Amino acid sequence: MALPSFVLIRSKTDIFATGDHKTHPVITPDNTDTPKPLLIFSPQEAGEYPVIVLLHGFLLYNTFYSQLSHHIASHGYILVAPQLYLWTGLDATNEIEDAAKITNWLQEGLQKYLPYQVNADLTNVALAGHSRGGKVAFALALNALDAKINLKFSALIGIDPVDGLNGGIQTTPKVLTNIPNSFNLKMPVMVIGSGLGEVGTICMGTFGACAPKGVNHEEFYNECRKPACYFVVKDYGHLDMLDDETKGIRGKFTYCMCKDGEAREPMRKFVGGAVVACLKAYLGGDYSYLTSIKDNEDSPVVLQDVDYRL
Repeated sequence: MALPSFVLIRSKTDIFATGDHKTHPVITPDNTDTPKPLLIFSPQEAGEYPVIVLLHGFLLYNTFYSQLSHHIASHGYILVAPQLYLWTGLDATNEIEDAAKITNWLQEGLQKYLPYQVNADLTNVALAGHSRGGKVAFALALNALDAKINLKFSALIGIDPVDGLNGGIQTTPKVLTNIPNSFNLKMPVMVIGSGLGEVGTICMGTFGACAPKGVNHEEFYNECRKPACYFVVKDYGHLDMLDDETKGIRGKFTYCMCKDGEAREPMRKFVGGAVVACLKAYLGGDYSYLTSIKDNEDSPVVLQDVDYRL
């Protein structure tokens, strides 16, 4: 498609590098003060900043996304990453309900955990999710469970979203319809895919792809209406946006359960930069970063597929 002329204007900020804001993570106490334990990254400088809620992937810890979260927040955003569960089955209903509770909690509880003179702009809230968290984010945005949401989302981001075990087996509740342009989201969307997510690997005697064709990023994007954009990263896998080091048994498992690239840093920097570009466009009205990603010489990765529906 022909892109607007402003695409040719070189943006000054390197979205794939750490931003100018200092950030410090805050971990909320594990009690009834919040619906779920939260990891909050916020700029330290005084100001009002948009908010993004990041939902983790299947059986992962929110702390595994610390480097990615810092990257995003350092560009002037408040990032809230809940720990939705530690163990669960294939039914994602509880996660969707908890994500709704967390969204509603933002109005009443987020401000007390922010630095002095830092304010949350709750008129600009983005929802993002990785892997199964991407499914949960789409389900919440589509209001699949008819949950009451007090805030209006301004953008939706799927980071290698997955809706099931393979093209014939979707987990409950089903999100994908297998009908192009069927999602009535009423908000702009960005979908990021991993080129190696469809490649199976052998780990602890099991075999299978982490993001199987038919229930992965490709189908999620096919079912989105415009405005939407789509980036698939070549030679990187489903978990390559996590921290360089993920500790514990689950952390060690992330190194073998999915086909991955040579290192996590390039994919993580791209995902962070693409999310920042999306937020600048859909929350801030500056599309120059988003529409120039394809030809950005600072990009740390090679893209195998790019599409804009603006």
